[in-house]
Amino acid sequence: MANPDFAGREYPASAPYSVGREKIREFATAVGAAHPAHHDLVAARGLGYPDVVAPPTFAVVIAQRAESPYVSDPAAGIDFSRVVHADEGFTHHRPIVAGDELVTVLHVDSVTQRSGISMVSTRCEIFAADDAGAPGEHVATVTSSLVIRPEES
Repeated sequence: MANPDFAGREYPASAPYSVGREKIREFATAVGAAHPAHHDLVAARGLGYPDVVAPPTFAVVIAQRAESPYVSDPAAGIDFSRVVHADEGFTHHRPIVAGDELVTVLHVDSVTQRSGISMVSTRCEIFAADDAGAPGEHVATVTSSLVIRPEES
């Protein structure tokens, strides 16, 4: 069962994530995002972007990396084999493009229990890293809701 004492925690900014052109292309192919701006540098630049543009859901790659310290902390009480992903939401303040260096601040917004089921809501605030690797420009927010099923009796 997820530990309710983690509700309200804010984790320090993650190490920078370097957004790679090939990662964007691979992700776009995997999710069926066929727009040329996701695959072709010339097409992306023709639309005014500095490099290929990530599909909006690419932010989940960065968010899940930032959630790892929380999910893998034994004190958090999250048995990932029992997790059901309930919801994901994305708010973009600007597109994610290849070449971005992004840091993420994880917030555990709530941890509740009902009938043996734990429900966890997290929020990942994604920022462009400044020259020192600290959060700078706000790029995106990813919200996530997880349900942790109880152990069978």
